[in-house]
Amino acid sequence: MSSPPSDQQVVSPTSTSRPFGDCWGCRLLSGGGLLLSGGYVFHAARRVMRQGGPTSMGTVAQIVFAAGLASWGIVLITDPVGKATRKA
Repeated sequence: MSSPPSDQQVVSPTSTSRPFGDCWGCRLLSGGGLLLSGGYVFHAARRVMRQGGPTSMGTVAQIVFAAGLASWGIVLITDPVGKATRKA
C-alpha cells in the first residue's frame, strides 16, 4: 500500500461530529427504517403471543429489542444533540 500524496489532507472523525450532520433526508430514511424494523420485530413477538404461545423470556427480549429499535429511530429523526446548542 502506498501512502497518500502530501498535497491531500487526511481528515479524521472527531468526537463532536454527528453521523448524518444536517442531512434531513438521511436522518428521515434511516430513522424511518429503524422505526419500521422495530414495528416488525414487535409484530413478530405479538403474533406468537396471540397464537396462544407462552410468554417466554425470548418473547420479552424481542419486545424490549423492538422498543430499543423504535426509540433509536425516533432519536435519529429528532436529532436532539444537534439542536442543543448553547447561546452565550
